[in-house]
Amino acid sequence: MSAKPLSPVDVCSHDVYEQGLPHEAFARLRREMPVAWHDEPGDNAGFWAVTRWADLVAVHRDHETFSSQVGGTELEELERDPEAREARRTMLETDPPEHTRLRRMVSRNFTRRSIDRWTDDAREIMARVLNEALHGANGAGAEVEFVSAVARGLPILMISRILGVPEGDTAGLFEWADRIIYHADPDYSEAVFDKEDTDPYRLLPFRSPASERVFAYAQQLADTKRRHPADDVVSLLVAADELSPQNFNTLFLLLVIAGNETTRHALNHGALALAERPDELARLRTDPDLLTAAVEEVLRYASPQIHFRRTAVADTEIAGVPVAAGDKVVTWYLSANYDEEVFPDPYTLDLGRDPNRHVTFGGGGPHFCLGSWLARLEVRVFLEELLGRNLHLEVCGEVTRVRSNFINGLKRLPLRLTPG
Repeated sequence: MSAKPLSPVDVCSHDVYEQGLPHEAFARLRREMPVAWHDEPGDNAGFWAVTRWADLVAVHRDHETFSSQVGGTELEELERDPEAREARRTMLETDPPEHTRLRRMVSRNFTRRSIDRWTDDAREIMARVLNEALHGANGAGAEVEFVSAVARGLPILMISRILGVPEGDTAGLFEWADRIIYHADPDYSEAVFDKEDTDPYRLLPFRSPASERVFAYAQQLADTKRRHPADDVVSLLVAADELSPQNFNTLFLLLVIAGNETTRHALNHGALALAERPDELARLRTDPDLLTAAVEEVLRYASPQIHFRRTAVADTEIAGVPVAAGDKVVTWYLSANYDEEVFPDPYTLDLGRDPNRHVTFGGGGPHFCLGSWLARLEVRVFLEELLGRNLHLEVCGEVTRVRSNFINGLKRLPLRLTPG
């Protein structure tokens, strides 16, 4: 272990991310040891922290060397518990050709052309959400808790329509999803991952008991779609009849979470950044041709996904650092999206940034985010509504963060929305 370049900073603690983003720590790693060994507490083996953009991209594009299936994509070492690894496996935790097969079952619903057909729906939902948030606003504007009043609504309702979830079921379903994905935050989790005994739930995704409720709902929805099929993803999966109930459940849960979290927190961080940088919003109003570039910059700046894990399946090296077969390799999106070698002045929101080769949707390869075009559409219609309504944003209270080293999430974002 002493021969490994030991990380001088802790980028793994959930508590760190509850307090803020450790940009200085990541900058130090990129500068001093971009592939650094990171010890972990307890019986965990530790992992290689990959923090530079170029190295992250290289790892993600080499799925034959860096597997998602062997140990999964979380820090938890499921290879030590084969039963849990199989019970919790989603499409994310597979390699080609199995990943290709599963992805093909739903990918046609998430192509750019397919998502473009949802543009009017996205605009209608975004307008409705903002109308409700601004109801009763006068010249002084409306003070709203942006996370729940605005950012939550659009992605939930959009992914629900695409999946075939009735709108009346969305509130309960996504409350369960929050409890699952925020498994280390006591304000959400029923069994806090690193503070309580979660072994009774080791066969459930993120060791969350709320997963059982999502699975029960998924089977109920599948039964409904068998009797009354429609033009939606769940009907398509049911008609194909290629998945076991367990595989259907985990794929449904993955689509629910992935279709919600990236956009929700892109909207949250984007709104906060625009409140702090009103000059950038004014720039976009002056030059709306920047809209496409602005969408990409919001996605880079937000970096909703903090990290993903791979496992080396053969002795190899990353940036000249030897990596042994079986080692955990963790790629830090939050660091790569702020790599000074790729993004000049990375900590500044620049809505005209070009080029912008962010890795918010992954570094390429077979696991490139299935929902990338949906997320782009949703960020775009949000920015269009800001421009169309000439809304000005101002922080009007304490901003709080989710306790998670996995999702870069805001818990509360009090904003004053003032029509101009």
